[in-house]
Amino acid sequence: MQYAAVRAALFTEAPAGTPHPAFAEQPSPARRLRDAFEPIAMHQVWTEAVHTALAGTGLPFFAIYAWGRAAVLGDVDPTVAAATFAVFDTEPVAGAIRAGQAAIGRSELLATMDRATIGSLHAVLDPIVGPAELAEVTAALEDAVAAADGAGRPLFCGVRALERPADPLGAMWRACHALREHRGDSHVAAFVAAGLDPVRMNILTELWIGYPLGGYSASRRWPAARTDAALERLRCDGLLDGDGLTTLGRTVRDEIEAATDRAQDSVVEALGDRLTPVADALGRWSDACVAAGVFPPDFRKRYAG
Repeated sequence: MQYAAVRAALFTEAPAGTPHPAFAEQPSPARRLRDAFEPIAMHQVWTEAVHTALAGTGLPFFAIYAWGRAAVLGDVDPTVAAATFAVFDTEPVAGAIRAGQAAIGRSELLATMDRATIGSLHAVLDPIVGPAELAEVTAALEDAVAAADGAGRPLFCGVRALERPADPLGAMWRACHALREHRGDSHVAAFVAAGLDPVRMNILTELWIGYPLGGYSASRRWPAARTDAALERLRCDGLLDGDGLTTLGRTVRDEIEAATDRAQDSVVEALGDRLTPVADALGRWSDACVAAGVFPPDFRKRYAG
């Protein structure tokens, strides 16, 4: 599937009347930061500029996403990289990474993505981001990246090891990207520790956020047999009743969120009393990305993770 088709399918608003999830009403500091920077951290995935810059490779959207995300790990075996993604079926991810590796080398890919992403950020944010505020936010984020615990967090450590962009907006984006992967790696650890496989975790998450059953998890490319088995297990364990979460199911997913938040303590502590102004600024800038059409407008997509 190419970028235009993905955009047509995913750049839609949430249905009218869809409520925001309960955790978004009074978010924890870690969750507030994560939701504030998500559209910036994932700019390289959703901006058309990256896909235009890589059009000559002939790669579809998913291969650009998969190889672009895995490339921070180095020229790693695709199955190893796919394991770090966790919530996707391994073989489609590994196949997409193989296709990406065959089409474009790691260094060229990362350099191309950097140029296109930073150019797109300038187009969106230059009218609203002042240099002084940008410098303050970036310094705070980079302090958090430096202080963050890297143990068991391969994607985070891969992004942190990349060269810092000289461009100020690029440096801010890189820090957001690193912290986004830090939370993602932490989240994987939390659901694995809870004894959940990726398919059951996807289902719990989509219902917890407010998607209908299959509205989010289907994009993770698991075969129908795995999904059916996961649904049966969730119902037998009392986490699902029909197509909705039970009280126990919601409690289990709440506990995984709390564990993920606890794993962000090093980030939250590094930011200290800077977290609120940093999150406020990032929230405004992320809202501008959504308004400019470089991140999906459905608020549930922003909460997914």
